[in-house]
Amino acid sequence: MTTPAGPTERRVPEAVHRRRWAILGVLMLSLLIVVLDNSILNVAIKTISTPAPTGLGATQSELEWAINSYTLVFAGLLFTAGLLGDRLGRKKMLLAGLAVFGIGSALAAESGSPVQLIAFRAVMGLGAAFVMPATLAVLMNVFERDEQPKAIGIWAGGVGIAIAIGPITGGVLLDHFWWGSVFLINVPIVIIALGLMVWLVPDSRDPNPGRVDPIGVVLSVIGLVLLVYGIIKGGQLADFTDPQVMATIAAGLAVLAAFVVFEKRSDHPSVDVTYFKNKVFSAAIAAIALVFFALMGVTFFSVFYTQSVRGYSPLQTGLLMLPLAAAQMIFAPRARLVVDRFGNKATTTAGLVVLAAMLAAFATLDADTPIWLLEVIFFLMGAGMAHVMTPTSVVIMQALPREKAGSASALSNTFRQVGGALGIAILGSVLSTTYRDGIEDKLSQLPPGVRHTAGESIEATLGVAAKLGPNGKALIAPANDAFLHAMHLTAVCGAGVAVIGAVIVALFLPGRPPAPQEGQEETELVTADH
Repeated sequence: MTTPAGPTERRVPEAVHRRRWAILGVLMLSLLIVVLDNSILNVAIKTISTPAPTGLGATQSELEWAINSYTLVFAGLLFTAGLLGDRLGRKKMLLAGLAVFGIGSALAAESGSPVQLIAFRAVMGLGAAFVMPATLAVLMNVFERDEQPKAIGIWAGGVGIAIAIGPITGGVLLDHFWWGSVFLINVPIVIIALGLMVWLVPDSRDPNPGRVDPIGVVLSVIGLVLLVYGIIKGGQLADFTDPQVMATIAAGLAVLAAFVVFEKRSDHPSVDVTYFKNKVFSAAIAAIALVFFALMGVTFFSVFYTQSVRGYSPLQTGLLMLPLAAAQMIFAPRARLVVDRFGNKATTTAGLVVLAAMLAAFATLDADTPIWLLEVIFFLMGAGMAHVMTPTSVVIMQALPREKAGSASALSNTFRQVGGALGIAILGSVLSTTYRDGIEDKLSQLPPGVRHTAGESIEATLGVAAKLGPNGKALIAPANDAFLHAMHLTAVCGAGVAVIGAVIVALFLPGRPPAPQEGQEETELVTADH
């Protein structure tokens, strides 16, 4: 019988260790609000795109900005938020972030125009940027290393719960209240989370925090906004060769290149680019970014498929997305067992291959496909994602020293958000461009101004058709056909991205580690590429 580990090996204070699972519950509630918000919004997209008084009459590009203004502020400030948490205390950042998120939610609920909604969503993104990295950083500081994979698995399962609750909650709210209720619901949850956090969560900080890097933050935000703006504008105009579009995308790429150069030379970078010399770390980050690129783009068009083409209500759409969330909740906490058996490489590669196959399966869906097939696709997508998210999150969080937990979490979440934003922008633009090309000749009898608006999205076409009365009925079938063709092409693009992710992790993630000797701590994840 081996001697028990000495007390020097325990790095978490006993009082904190005893309440670690309760703390995890509070962290998951905070995470729930941040993830819940985007999954609720997905169901409300169609309602917000309908004209007042039902919605705001938002165009497809305005809808993309309503999602991406949140995501870009969130992604752009995550590094700084992680560093401020390391410096000032993660609990303080969590409390401040939740308060700002709650205020932004209340303002978004009262938006009077798409522009106001986009602005208040950016405020929500500011709050969320301080919540997300702090939850993982606190987790890493209240659990011992041997329990971290299990805790991260449960934490990742919380994302699945939020994905499940979001669309159903959104559907129920939209059936009974106005569209703004999908944002107002955040406020009471924020108040409960704040109370529990003050009571339960211990504060922690990095004993040697980095200096804040304002120039790096500004460069990263400007670069991402320009890049995404150019991509969305190209989709809106259905012309990526337009000088304005090309100039904006080029400017975005140039600013991002300047950001990388500046970070390499800075003695206090927001992003320590030396982390990316570790191929394992880089592959795990790339896998997370590509998963969210594909997932966010597909979620964006699947809502229009279920509501506009198939005629389901927001609540029914929320229920249809349940299998995706259920699979995440079932498999995310158990994915570590698969990793123990087969290793990170096999588990993550298989997850991405399943995800790619399910994205490709969207290209087979038509207006009369049996709906149970969509349910199977969603379930298998969720299962594939769970076997990517949990192992890659563990790899990323354990690849850096414990004191840098905020930075590791910020990097992971930044690439997740940037991947999602680019997924919505690029796949949304592919959808928009292909749809306009497919419907344009059917709109030739409309006045020029109305013709351009009607060609922006299926919802815009159906809105114009409704105003034309009996004469507009002839537009419905062509609109559905054009949308289905656009959806099929977009799904194939998403599948291609997931395949690229599978190739990257198959090449660079570590395989199954050798069984450790008795009493030896497994360090393969950290040392695999050093």
